Amino acid sequence: MTAASALTPTSRVLTWCLHLLLIALLTLAAARAVADGSPDAGTIVAAAVTCAAVYAAGPLLPRVRTSRRAALWWLIAVGLVWLVLLVLTADGVWVAFPLYFLQLHLLPRRQGLVAVIATALAAITAFAAHQGSFAPAAAIGPALGAAVAVAVVWGYQALYRESERRRNLIEELTATRADLAAAQHEAGVLAERERLAHEIHDTLAQGLSSIQLLLRAAERTLPDTAGNAARYVEQARQAAADNLAEARRFVVALSPPALDDTTLADALARLCATTTARHRITARFHLTGDPVPLPTAHEVVLLRIGQAALANTVRHADASTAEVTLSYDGDQVTLVVVDDGVGFDPDHSGFGLTAMRTRAEALDGIFTVESSPGHGTTVSARLPKECP
Repeated sequence: MTAASALTPTSRVLTWCLHLLLIALLTLAAARAVADGSPDAGTIVAAAVTCAAVYAAGPLLPRVRTSRRAALWWLIAVGLVWLVLLVLTADGVWVAFPLYFLQLHLLPRRQGLVAVIATALAAITAFAAHQGSFAPAAAIGPALGAAVAVAVVWGYQALYRESERRRNLIEELTATRADLAAAQHEAGVLAERERLAHEIHDTLAQGLSSIQLLLRAAERTLPDTAGNAARYVEQARQAAADNLAEARRFVVALSPPALDDTTLADALARLCATTTARHRITARFHLTGDPVPLPTAHEVVLLRIGQAALANTVRHADASTAEVTLSYDGDQVTLVVVDDGVGFDPDHSGFGLTAMRTRAEALDGIFTVESSPGHGTTVSARLPKECP
């Protein structure tokens, strides 16, 4: 019956009902022949058993379940054995009803209808032959059974096609909704990137470029004896150049150039060295654990937090030393920045610390600040090594 399911799938319950109906009608024909003492009782029983065996072979044979051609030959075999039974006894007429459903399921729509009509005509003709005369009333049973079978199967097929159409429509709507949501998200991301790029290009990048040009001009006009002033100007010009590179990278891809072709640890070490060279503070970098590659978003967040923490130390802490430690521990990576400055009340933190906390928590990280007036500050950011 799997071949039938390939055309118009039916439920397991309906399939078993069809099996049981055909076997019951064959059993009834054989039992009545024996009970009535028919002289052909043995032959009728043999024909009924043969018909049941041929029918049962269909669902059991793999080729019948997978090949339309094999299923057609099986259907012909069932029909031929049924015709033999029909010639032997008028009770074979009732077996025509499950055969209608079998033909409509296994055959294409037009061929199935032709087979049903032929089966009904055979049943009517055989019944009339067994009765010795034809009566219109004798044709009502097979004809009505054929009409019911056609109506039920075609109605089921129509419902199934409508169900499939609705299911496909729902899947298309679901896929379209997902594509629309993804497109809207991507459009939002691109719009925000474009806005940031314009803002940075029109303000920060232009200002840093002007600073760099002015400092370069000032460096050329200083006398050779003003070594310290020239050194400070050179440091300021280099800082402006570095920040200009940052701004330009933001415009292009919003990713920090400090991480180009280097590791996070090297970028932090260079940050500490640059801070020590440019300001009156000693910044030292420490690395613990075995470094492993991190997602770009994680490296960017840790670098930005390190930059912001050291910038706060330089501007506000009045510290002499700052210790920056990057630790790889298990499935987490931690950045800690400790200074010996004047400290502050963490309950009155400003925008910088809030931005650092937001960056860390966006990656399922933990951000903490420990400080008190006169006792320095410890800033810590802990992130998972994998993307959330």
